[in-house]
Amino acid sequence: MADNIDLGLPEGFDFTDPHLHGERMPFEEYARLRKHAPVWWNAKEPGIDGFHDDGYWVVSRHADIRDVSLRSEEFSSNVNGAIPRHEPTISAEELEVTKHVLINKDAPDHTKLRKLVSRLFTPRSVESMRDELDERAEQIASGAVTNGTGDFVHQVASELPMQAISELLGVPAEARQQLFEWSNQMTGYDDDTLGGESRMASAQILGYAYELAEARRAEPLDDIISALVQADVDGEALTSEQFGFFVVMLAVAGNETTRNATTLGLMAFLQNPDQWELFKRERPKTAADEIIRWASPLIAQQRTAVVDTEIGGTAIKAGQRVVLLYGSANFDEEVFENPTTFDILRDPNPHLAFGGTGPHYCIGANLARMEVDLIFNKIADHMPDITAIGDPRRLQSGWINGIKELRVDYGCPVSAQASAASDACPVVH
Repeated sequence: MADNIDLGLPEGFDFTDPHLHGERMPFEEYARLRKHAPVWWNAKEPGIDGFHDDGYWVVSRHADIRDVSLRSEEFSSNVNGAIPRHEPTISAEELEVTKHVLINKDAPDHTKLRKLVSRLFTPRSVESMRDELDERAEQIASGAVTNGTGDFVHQVASELPMQAISELLGVPAEARQQLFEWSNQMTGYDDDTLGGESRMASAQILGYAYELAEARRAEPLDDIISALVQADVDGEALTSEQFGFFVVMLAVAGNETTRNATTLGLMAFLQNPDQWELFKRERPKTAADEIIRWASPLIAQQRTAVVDTEIGGTAIKAGQRVVLLYGSANFDEEVFENPTTFDILRDPNPHLAFGGTGPHYCIGANLARMEVDLIFNKIADHMPDITAIGDPRRLQSGWINGIKELRVDYGCPVSAQASAASDACPVVH
């Protein structure tokens, strides 16, 4: 095992440290890993991350992460779950409960449940949502710009993914803001300003989902949710509990990640004005994947070796955790030409932001791409001169690359610009 001194890292450096990610993404350290120790032992104190071991392997190269993702018979998502960082106080019982979520399951349970819920995300199902989501994106952007200034995260980035999830799940309009708040609290357990509410938020989402499932079971509608809760899995209906944990997964995978991709994507455009001008002018379809690659909203997931094996020539013992650094793989010089350049014309773009490849590839990838494409087109239409006000507030998380707040000046509404008799913006900021 290599030690920290080999990479010039400070004593106690931890690639899942939430305070580190609350300040920045460790791209410089990722580059050192890829060059000098692509499979590296990250020692840590037992229990600090909810796991009572003395460390884990970090895998930083694109090729190795793809390889591990495909070897699901050797690397389990279920033994320790796929989330590499939990609260230090999480109990064994609480950790066991998380294994009911789809991303934390192995075959055959994972295969059966994924097949069932994947009907929500077929290309046909996703495409059928386009017109409705396009209209909602129009309302979001045109409404936000009238504020003059505001928090882009809450007023723009969070809205479309939550609307899409709510449409999928049949959540009524009056409950959608509450679902957003629960989702925020549930994933903010490592953040000093959000911690302490995660357990309650998880329970509230589960409780709400149970009620939703029971309502559809009692009075089925002509919708996908009714079909899900009455579907057959091994001769039994999908339980309210199974449906509840599916909703929990959607609240994170479908809301948090797409929201953060949108916010980080805007930040990339603001830092690269030539790309913003290019996007406004040409609206390339390749932009969504570059935004998602650049953002890498899912920093990492983990697997646990179930047999003695190896990764890239490094021996891995059964029982050891392996953390897959998607935030590193998406900037791998061996795969991407000029990876640190934000290039919305990049094609091909084999990023791993949707969880690598293999059986755990994100089932909502097509929906996420559509949402990112739709919202940025509306941002360009309604707020072409958007600028940032101050620095963003980052989320402290060991596995989500998140932005809690991004204050912006939306600029003059395009309609106001067209009718203004002078250069002065008629909107009062």
